[in-house]
Amino acid sequence: MRGWKLARRTLATLIPALVLIFLVLGTIFLAIATPTEGAAMGAAGSLGLAAAKRRLDRRVLFEAMEQTTRITSFVIFILVGATVFTLVFRGLDGDLWIEHLVREMPGGVVGFLIFVNVLVFVLAFFLDFFEIAFILLPLLGPIAQKLGIDMVWFAVLIGVNMQTSFMHPPFGFALFYLRSVAPRTVRTSDIYWGAVPFVVIQLIMVALVIAFPQMVMVYKGSARGGPTETIEQQIPTPRAPPAVELR
Repeated sequence: MRGWKLARRTLATLIPALVLIFLVLGTIFLAIATPTEGAAMGAAGSLGLAAAKRRLDRRVLFEAMEQTTRITSFVIFILVGATVFTLVFRGLDGDLWIEHLVREMPGGVVGFLIFVNVLVFVLAFFLDFFEIAFILLPLLGPIAQKLGIDMVWFAVLIGVNMQTSFMHPPFGFALFYLRSVAPRTVRTSDIYWGAVPFVVIQLIMVALVIAFPQMVMVYKGSARGGPTETIEQQIPTPRAPPAVELR
């Protein structure tokens, strides 16, 4: 009887969380909603769960709106600053300097990919994914395109790499989230060490995306052909019919 009560309590705790996860990730994986719409579904589901548990009142709603406004303003100011920085950097021909620097690196396309992934991984220790996406990628994207790299594959590769920024000490968002809900007996250093296996898993995923590009390139309808291959179709020019000499 005691075990049944424990099972009921466990299910009552897990089911709302699983429903909320499905509203966000499940709708995206099933192609029902875009990531933005999935976030809206998650927000609506959170409000519904709070109302079902009778914890939704005006104070909680105002606090959530205030935090959302702050985060949104934070992102907008980062976007404005990144845009200004990019314009000034390109105005001083900084993008050309980076392009020449990267092209002179040994290894060609593979060397470029290794350099970019190492750079993103190191910067993720000190910057969150907003700064990396708004400042670094506009400088590296045109170079990747000139090298013949598929841009969708390149974006997925960098996205998988940037996932590690959520788990990097000392500024990983996931670490702060876990710290806020973990008991006081759990030390912050334990949380940092606990994130190491997940960072390693993400790095393995980066290596797999590079080694097996068909995992991403399947969107083209063919599993063959890596991101660094340029497939050119040569269409022969039709020849004009021979002139007929009239006598």
